[in-house]
Amino acid sequence: MTLSLAMITVDTADPLPIARWWAEQTGGSIVAENEGWFVTVTLGDGQPMLAFQKVDDPTPGKNRIHLDLTAPDRAAEVQRLIAAGATLIAEHEMPEFSWTTLADPDGNQFCVATAGTH
Repeated sequence: MTLSLAMITVDTADPLPIARWWAEQTGGSIVAENEGWFVTVTLGDGQPMLAFQKVDDPTPGKNRIHLDLTAPDRAAEVQRLIAAGATLIAEHEMPEFSWTTLADPDGNQFCVATAGTH
């Protein structure tokens, strides 16, 4: 049996604003709002969807799973994300690989690296 990744779901107290933020940042679009309790964002053909699920008490602290994203110009993309409401957490450097850790407006951490370096 083979599994395929279809959707990545994030728990949040208020799904619609954070779904809108991620849709805007990824060039995706909201495809279902489900009265605000489960909002899904499509990222395009062949890519998993993002979903934001309303929960009364989101898990506190650092998220255990995070998104690793890439961009052709990491520095420009990081600046764009910060201007859009992301928070810079840290810059990381290793031989032949570097990445930036950010948090979205809801506090969920994610990383951005230069495309082709993973």
